[in-house]
Amino acid sequence: MLRIVGGMLLAVWSASVAAAVGTAEAAHLGKDLTPVGAVRAGNADGSIPAWQGAAAFSAADRKLTRAQLEDIRQHRPHVLENFLGTADDKPLYTVTRDNMAQYADHLTAGQKALLQRYPDYYLKVYRSVRAAFYPDAIYAATEVNATHATLQGTDTLLNARLGFPFPIPKSGAEVIWNHKLKYRGSAVRRYNNQAVVQPNGDYSLSKLIEDVKFKYANLREPEKLGDKILFFYLARILSPPRVAGQLTLVHERTDTADGGRSAWIYNPGIGRTNRAPDVGYDNPSNGSDGEQYNDQVDMFNGALDRYSWKLLGRREILIPYNAYRISSPRYKYADIIRPHHLNQNLARYELHRVWVVEAILRPGTRHNLARRTFYVDEDSWSIAAIDGYDNHGQLWKVQEAHLFTAPFVPTTTGSPEVIYDLESGRYFITALSNEDAISDFEIQFDDDYFDPASLKRRAATR
Repeated sequence: MLRIVGGMLLAVWSASVAAAVGTAEAAHLGKDLTPVGAVRAGNADGSIPAWQGAAAFSAADRKLTRAQLEDIRQHRPHVLENFLGTADDKPLYTVTRDNMAQYADHLTAGQKALLQRYPDYYLKVYRSVRAAFYPDAIYAATEVNATHATLQGTDTLLNARLGFPFPIPKSGAEVIWNHKLKYRGSAVRRYNNQAVVQPNGDYSLSKLIEDVKFKYANLREPEKLGDKILFFYLARILSPPRVAGQLTLVHERTDTADGGRSAWIYNPGIGRTNRAPDVGYDNPSNGSDGEQYNDQVDMFNGALDRYSWKLLGRREILIPYNAYRISSPRYKYADIIRPHHLNQNLARYELHRVWVVEAILRPGTRHNLARRTFYVDEDSWSIAAIDGYDNHGQLWKVQEAHLFTAPFVPTTTGSPEVIYDLESGRYFITALSNEDAISDFEIQFDDDYFDPASLKRRAATR
């Protein structure tokens, strides 16, 4: 089946209108394909198992409330490392600079570069567990989208509702849209810590509280893309002191005007809200000292229009997965952050099938990353790794998301996310929350909460 599906998904360019698949193709969903389009079966040698989905978790895990999670975090943190019974797993093997040639077919270009550059960098590889899953309503909507959703160019999405728009993708852009629109709950308040780490390991943390309401894939308000708003985002900086209290508000849209988003910044020093002109593409994100561009948040976000997107098919790749240990409250940020790279002893790599997508900068457009190769987990549509190349064709920015499935949402997300700068030797780490409260997926927001006119009032009350 994998050979048949792979043959249907030969590399194509997404320059025109991408048609929805036919009913015969869509009939594979929920059968030999999972409800979101992954190959249900394992691979030939069993190193990738069959998909389990929700069955991998206990009923109690799937029903955990935030209050229960907070109690576990404070009193039994080791429980959070063992959702899938992986806490006592021993590595199957370890990939090092000395033996990397043996595993070359399963490594990204970025992993190879890190192995070659840093003698103490390695990948501990564990048994693979395919536990990513989503609500039944997302599955049902995804099945409908398969035969109805279309993509005009790279950014005009039509006739998609609630679920993944392209479970059987025909173009690279469709794969990226699946990542952008995956179910993450209806709203969330996240406690985010991030740092630029110097080559000698020195760093200082930036702390943010991020409030998000998803307009697409929102089970509380299951609407179509009527007003073309994908989500609302509001961030408050807690530290460092020089920017503490600053609020950033984003309205993310499906069009490409202003890079697909409108944004505002409230500056407490002047007590004024101003429109933010440059919050997309390769403009630096707050607190990253230029090591993260705005469109590298959540691995990739925003408009796709500056690139041509090519689908290269599926590959079996070692990616950070089921990363419950590295995101556990038992470990402090100082335990995770090391010179040159993360503490790889806390990282868990597994062999998974991923969609490989290549993005090449279009003539007449600009971006500091001229080419990117994306590795997208087939089970969750989450981007697990990206190789970013500069305008001279040199590998430069290497991104990794340490993925895990939160069964109580349910969704699959990355914590932490890392961007390695091969030129400067620094790296940027974000989505750290080990020392903070559990993200609140039970919170609810009215749309008015994200009104630009309310930012000054929000600053006074938060």
